Order: sequence, then C-alpha cells, then structure tokens
Amino acid sequence: MKILVTGAKGMVARAVAEHCRSIGDDVAALDRTRLDIADREQCLSVVGELRPDAVINCAAYTDVDGAESNEAAAYAANSDGPANLAAACREHNAKFITISTDYVFDGTNTGFYTEDDAPAPLGIYAKSKFDGELRVAKENANAIIVRSGWIYGEGGTNFLSVIRDLLSSGKHITAISDSFGTPTFAGDLARRLRELVERDVSGFVHVTNSGEGSTYYGVACETAKLLGIDASVVTPISDADLKRPAPRPRYSRLASKRLAELGLDELPDWRDALRRFVKA
Repeated sequence: MKILVTGAKGMVARAVAEHCRSIGDDVAALDRTRLDIADREQCLSVVGELRPDAVINCAAYTDVDGAESNEAAAYAANSDGPANLAAACREHNAKFITISTDYVFDGTNTGFYTEDDAPAPLGIYAKSKFDGELRVAKENANAIIVRSGWIYGEGGTNFLSVIRDLLSSGKHITAISDSFGTPTFAGDLARRLRELVERDVSGFVHVTNSGEGSTYYGVACETAKLLGIDASVVTPISDADLKRPAPRPRYSRLASKRLAELGLDELPDWRDALRRFVKA
C-alpha cells in the first residue's frame, strides 16, 4: 500500500513511517518544506501527484502554551491543514486519517471520555484542534478522526518522552500529580493508525493504550521503578503551581466504544507500553 505521512520530522510521523515500512508499505514521508498542509492548492497538487492509497496526517501545531499568543499559526496547522488534506483525499479517492487530541474536552468528566461525549475545548490549541475536527468531517465524510492523548516516544521532546532520559542521567524531576490522562506510546498508536487504514470506517475513533490511565507523577514514578531508581527523585506538584498560559483539562482520559465494531482489540496496557519504551 502507498502511504503519505505528513509532518515527517515529528515523533508520531516517524513512528508511523517506520511501522508502515516495516510491513512493506511504500511510504512518502513529507515535512513542511515539501508539503505545507496549510496551503490548499499544494495539498491538492501533492496528493494528486503521489496518488497514495491513504494519507495519515501527523502534522500539527502542538505548543499548547505557545498557541495562546500564536493563534493564527495554531489554526493554520490544526484546522486549515487537516481540512485541506481531507479535501485533497476526497478529490483523489485516498483514505484520510488525521490525529486530534484529548484536549478537545474540558476535563469535568472524572471518568473516561468516549466518542459519544461532546467536546468543550478550553484553550486556543484545543479550539484549533476541535475546529479541525469539524472541518475535516465537513470536507470528507469518509475521513477518520483519531483522538489520542499524552503521546510519547522515541525522539519526542514532551515531558513524557524525556522522563526516561532525565532520570537515567541522575536528575531529580517534578511532575504534575493532579491531572489525569491516558499515556499513549507512539509505536502503538502508529500500529493502530495503520490498522484503521484497512477498515471501512469513518468518523471518530479514540486511540490510547489501555488501563486506568495515570498522572504525570504516576508515569514518572513508574519510569523510575522500571529503571531501578528510587521514586523519591520525583517530586509531585500541582498543575496550578506551573502557572502556564493555556488552560488544560484536569481529566482527559480517553476510551473507545468502537473497538468491537472495528474488530480491534484494546492496545496494550500503558504500563506495558512504558516498559517497552524504557527498555528500548
């Protein structure tokens, strides 16, 4: 199968490209210098030229706090871009999958958010991602919109991705203990995205590692345990202590109601995924 992956320099895109190539796909992984997804005509041209069977959009503006002062850039990447790709895939008969976020929810649900729950985004980043969801659904009725959250993996620069290296280097770290989500390993997410390409499905699908979820502090302590390090090197803090510009949902754990319909099993428990990442 021929797969076009956007945002090629990003952590998720690299995991997707690696997985797809490992199973024999012909992969074209393009970064922004080769495909600016905010440019509608360029999207139409590139998809028309490459003629992929599927496009997996991993390009995004992910600086949650930076989006508060860079609204135009956030909307260009997170709303205009996915909408443009959705239209190009409709035009050229390619399957389209784009990745959204758990942050489209406001965090008032202390349980799990499923595909049936109504979004209520808080900050600019979250609002731009939700706007992208709406526009993709309008442009392409066959598109798959995958919501995931707390994604980490090789080459990632976010907190969950660097905990392993920080602790391995002997550093003491602080971690938020009062925000709850579902940690998701990029390698597992990549596999699930490719599985969805094969299925006659559209609409929203939540993809995370299974289990009860955790806090950042919980993930940090589990990482320390896997490394054989005393968890006392991790200090819990409150989200409010950081005084960050963007609001974030306190609870953003995701679960999927569509797995049985899709003939898919749950992804491995987040602790198993973390173990594989830490031991890699």
